[in-house]
Amino acid sequence: MKKFASGVVLGFLLSWGFSFAAPNLDHNGFFWKKLDRTAKVGYVSGYADAMQVSVGKLDNLLVAAELFRWKGAKKILRQLSRELAVSDLPSDELIRRLNELYANRQYNELDLGSALQLLAMRAGESAEQAPATNTPSK
Repeated sequence: MKKFASGVVLGFLLSWGFSFAAPNLDHNGFFWKKLDRTAKVGYVSGYADAMQVSVGKLDNLLVAAELFRWKGAKKILRQLSRELAVSDLPSDELIRRLNELYANRQYNELDLGSALQLLAMRAGESAEQAPATNTPSK
């Protein structure tokens, strides 16, 4: 019994030590500000590629939803697809917008993935509003 208890305590201490020794992988505003221009371009491009792959996987879910007659699936999956799509904005524009967002201290703790999705949603909202405001009046 003493061996078991000492093993549990040793395992707990080792896992506690490893958790403090692990590098901090917070990808937020503080991380973003440390990156140089090429690293920012690489990060944004890689994120956009990953989201494009994820959107492609949603097509498989759509097929499965139709097969299992999941009501409302098309609406949910289309909305999710729009939220994941950041490739509509060019990399330079995303970088500029992220720099502006993280210039405000209140957003420094915001995760980069969440910030990119927020910017994509804002871009989608402004694109939807732009045609309505540009209609000529007679």
